[in-house]
Amino acid sequence: MNDTSVRVLTPAGMLGAGFPPETIDRGIALGADVIAIDGGSTDSGPYYLGSATPKTTRAQVEHDLRILLRAAAGAGIPLIVGSCGTGGTDAGVDWVAGIVEDVLAAEGLDLDVAAIYSEQKASALAERSAAGGIHPLPPLGDLTPRILEDCTHIVGMMGHEPIEAALRAGADVVLAGRATDTAVAAAYPLLRGLPPGPVWHAAKIVECGGQCTTDPRRGGVLATIDRDGFTIEPLDPAVSCTPTSVAAHMLYETADPFRMREPAGTIDVTGATYRAVDDRIVRVEGSRFEPAEQHTIKLEGARISGYETLSFTAIRDPHIVANIDDWAALLREVLGQWVERTLRLGPDDYAVDIRLYGHNAVLQERDPAQGPAREVGVMLLVRARDQETATAVAKVANPLMLHLPTADMDYLPSTAFPFSPAETERGPAYEFVLNHVVDVDDPAELFRTVHRVPVHRKAAADA
Repeated sequence: MNDTSVRVLTPAGMLGAGFPPETIDRGIALGADVIAIDGGSTDSGPYYLGSATPKTTRAQVEHDLRILLRAAAGAGIPLIVGSCGTGGTDAGVDWVAGIVEDVLAAEGLDLDVAAIYSEQKASALAERSAAGGIHPLPPLGDLTPRILEDCTHIVGMMGHEPIEAALRAGADVVLAGRATDTAVAAAYPLLRGLPPGPVWHAAKIVECGGQCTTDPRRGGVLATIDRDGFTIEPLDPAVSCTPTSVAAHMLYETADPFRMREPAGTIDVTGATYRAVDDRIVRVEGSRFEPAEQHTIKLEGARISGYETLSFTAIRDPHIVANIDDWAALLREVLGQWVERTLRLGPDDYAVDIRLYGHNAVLQERDPAQGPAREVGVMLLVRARDQETATAVAKVANPLMLHLPTADMDYLPSTAFPFSPAETERGPAYEFVLNHVVDVDDPAELFRTVHRVPVHRKAAADA
């Protein structure tokens, strides 16, 4: 298959984020050949991978899928969703697949669904690591069996190949586990025989939907990819793309704005040009793709790092606010003494994070705008080996966060807890511990594809 051009409709940066329904109608009217949307990310931290739970509600995802499935079925084009369920775990794929099947049944749509699973077994990865087939990415070091065993969930980040294979096998809807954001948009145009340079660059630009436009809130974009380059057009006719807004997206989540590694190779946009076709549409040419000598799959894994309890108070006492750094240091010192005396715990048994919101909580000492504040919010986050210990430490901190004076005060001040009780148990906390790549001979060998029979079709066959 060697098409002269393919149009990729990307409704939004993430399934469940929402988009104006009329923008999908316009994309279909403009001749979209495929709908591609990311379903997850590591942006929101390790919890969603570690716990295998989505950050979005079922209602959000179902709302978006209903619109997209109707549009795909009506136009006779495929729908591709990557990184299902936020972390791309097997549970996340099954969760999205269940919603898809419910929507298909409710809407009377007859579409073939392929689910691609990306979770990895620690034991199998340990064997590959022992054989020298897994390599660390900075700043991590060599992988140990213990790290793998500690992970609650491990996923491999697929490229376009498993998605393309599912489309070749007849899938109308592809629900992928963890996948690169670009692979979701690149799979179909690569299947249609378009050159990888323009395809991968276009896929990078559209990965976040309307973020490459002048108003990201107004919906996604349509990329028209051909043999010499691609054009980007917003789906809302009142919104524009500019050469700057399009080129700037190569700065997003990349270590190098000119080169970005994919499992199969490297996107090189060093020689790319960005030209305004009119006041809304941008043309890009000169993108290249360098195939890798060794195909690799990136691993992501998360483990439980402890259990957390949160407490928060607000300070408006002008003397404490004027000496807030000294007060925070005193809080940490006295809390440590009280915990050791009352709970018999040492500094290795728990960790305390004190953030001063309104003062320097975000950038801390790196904040260039150092100046007086009128009020400061104090967040105390305790992490320990179990929930009971974390909460006990937070409870010891309670009277200090309410009445601790600075060293030179001769009275007890009062601050304000916004909640009662003041302590909120956050449950298990997770941390990312894998930033490694696996050498593979077959780009699809770490992934498993299941072609699911829609529930309503199965019911009809049984009847």
